[in-house]
Amino acid sequence: MKQGQEAMMVERLLNAQTREETFNLLVLRESGRIYNMVRKMVLNHDDADDIVQNTFMKAWMALDTFRGDSKLTTWLHRIAINECLSFLSKQHPADSLDDAASEVALQLEGDPYFDGDETELQLQQAIASLPDKQRVVFNLKYFEEMKYEDMSNLLGTSVGALKTSYHLAVKKIQDFFTALD
Repeated sequence: MKQGQEAMMVERLLNAQTREETFNLLVLRESGRIYNMVRKMVLNHDDADDIVQNTFMKAWMALDTFRGDSKLTTWLHRIAINECLSFLSKQHPADSLDDAASEVALQLEGDPYFDGDETELQLQQAIASLPDKQRVVFNLKYFEEMKYEDMSNLLGTSVGALKTSYHLAVKKIQDFFTALD
């Protein structure tokens, strides 16, 4: 969204008379991108749908508190990531990395929305075995191709810490594939 469009949309969102119409447009425009980001983190279609819905509900409820310190899309992504982290922290942690990978394999193989091949399944297993924050950083960098500076603004973490998290995630994924051989 261009800067002029962004400012106009924020202005319309803060106006009670145009808020609902503008918010519906925002949902239509951004829900696909947010769903794709969330789905890569939680893997399950139904869970991703719930998180996206919660994201937009929280955004709707907090519109009056949006100060414009960041872009509207950055604000929405931050809410979605926080929802993902909250969801992931409530999940029962697996007893081991092998258990986490097996659990993901069972979920994905039974998911009618998953259409990947064996390599994609193994990659998702490897990603699922990462700690939550490394998984978020890996997904944002690898799949969303987000720059570290943008990630830093989104997550409130230093660029150096993000680079370290990404490097560690890549190393763990490489180790996962090495162990398969």
